[in-house]
Amino acid sequence: MLIPVGLWLTYHLFPPDIAGEYDDLLAFLIFMAIVASMPMIINGVPVFFLQWATISVFLIFGLFVEMVLVQIALLTLMLQMRLDKKSLFRLPMNSAMFLLVSFLSGVLYYSLGGSHGTDLLFHIDTFLLILFYPLIYFILNAFILYCIDRLVYKRKTSFFTKDSMWEFFTTLITYPVGFALYIMYLDIGLMALILIGIPFICLSVVLRQYHSSQTINSYLKKIAEIGHQLSQTLFVKETINLFIDNIFELIKVDVVYVDQVNSKNELESIARVEKQKRLPIFSDVFKENEGIIGRVLAAKKPAVFHKREDWEELNKGFMPDYIESVLCMPIIKNKSVIGILLLGSAQKKAFARMKLMILDLLCTQFAVALDNARYFEKTKENSERCALTKLYNYRYFEQHLTTKFAEMNQNLIKGLTVIMLDIDHFKSINDTYGHQAGNEILIEFADRVARLIGKHGVVARYGGEEFVILLEDTTMEEAQEIAEFLRKMIETRSFAIKQNMNENESELQVNLTASLGLASAPEQADEAMALIRHADRALYVGAKRAGRNRVACYMK
Repeated sequence: MLIPVGLWLTYHLFPPDIAGEYDDLLAFLIFMAIVASMPMIINGVPVFFLQWATISVFLIFGLFVEMVLVQIALLTLMLQMRLDKKSLFRLPMNSAMFLLVSFLSGVLYYSLGGSHGTDLLFHIDTFLLILFYPLIYFILNAFILYCIDRLVYKRKTSFFTKDSMWEFFTTLITYPVGFALYIMYLDIGLMALILIGIPFICLSVVLRQYHSSQTINSYLKKIAEIGHQLSQTLFVKETINLFIDNIFELIKVDVVYVDQVNSKNELESIARVEKQKRLPIFSDVFKENEGIIGRVLAAKKPAVFHKREDWEELNKGFMPDYIESVLCMPIIKNKSVIGILLLGSAQKKAFARMKLMILDLLCTQFAVALDNARYFEKTKENSERCALTKLYNYRYFEQHLTTKFAEMNQNLIKGLTVIMLDIDHFKSINDTYGHQAGNEILIEFADRVARLIGKHGVVARYGGEEFVILLEDTTMEEAQEIAEFLRKMIETRSFAIKQNMNENESELQVNLTASLGLASAPEQADEAMALIRHADRALYVGAKRAGRNRVACYMK
């Protein structure tokens, strides 16, 4: 409502005299639209060198024409910015802002005795006002921007910022050009617009390209830093989280999905982040040419979609309703796709060619870092696990128990209980059925104990046919119940032997028993190795010597 009322009021207060100058107005409009369509984005703020044209238009044609041409040029700029639905309010807000700046600075200029036309240079007072006009324009523009920051965006910014200083700098540079255009226009007409406007547009293009190259260099430096950070991560989850966090920081997106290629050449989700909030991963598995990510897997090339209508029919699975632009990038290592990165943005045409290049470099570094992290985790697991039973080995258990003892001493854990298990008469199993059959029993025994304990404790192979369990925040009575439950489950359920020394090699069912010893801390031990020794003593003195197939607690 403000814009048409403001234009109507300006037309009646300062009516334009443009009869016979329509071709000149059209030429100025075209040049202003071209300049406005090539802004430089600095800190997310579009900067365009339009002052040279607006000042000359104001001095030649007056306030009303200047306001109309600026509004049309501003519309060109807004179309270039590809505003999303949530940012469309910027169109009327910026239009109203420029309207107010033009109107107030023009009214102040006229009220002080200023005018427009062809004889301004011969009056010293008017000439001084011409010099004063851009300063008025700049101050009003900075003040309204300050008010918008405070009232609309709720930002606690100061009046003089880097953006306002940049605006002042560009005004200082472009004002003489606009003034020179006005002088030349009085002498040679539209030829002045060609002689000054075209070089200025070329300069704008050069500055824009220079700023783009500086932006690319800045991105490359950040990617180098990110690559260094990724190379220092040791775990897969840490690597994925760092990669996603840097994507959100480097490229403004709303959705990040990461899928990995499994052994069947299928895609399975390993990370799902929407609006920087980590959500449960998808359970769906995608094959080649299935959905957007499946097509990228098959083609081994990135896919970019600028609006929802372009990808909606291809999509299979979940995608938030607010997503418009989609970028899908293969994560490649040694010419093989090991994963897929999918980015979504609520803004249309959000992914420019420069972002494609940046993401390609970032995905390459991520692929190497992810492969290294997986290798480290596998190596670490092999060093901590028993090769036969896949349980933790004694070295890991000892380190883990020492750590838990330190936490208990800091009152982070109330107590610890160790359960030692030993398979009764295991030597007879090896002698009767062979060592391979004994290994089968150890594997099944370890799996059964691990599943029964679950997340309640840590299970490790102590050595031979001995196993050890660590329970946290468990009383001796509770630990006894768990141990007795284990003993009964071992006694009442037989173990299958497939590879035995029988000639027919038929599967055999063997019944076993186990003896268990318990010790707890801090009541019965004040350090880690003492707790293990006490549990071991309870096993052999209290259970083995007492007849086996029983649970015994350590007694001081």
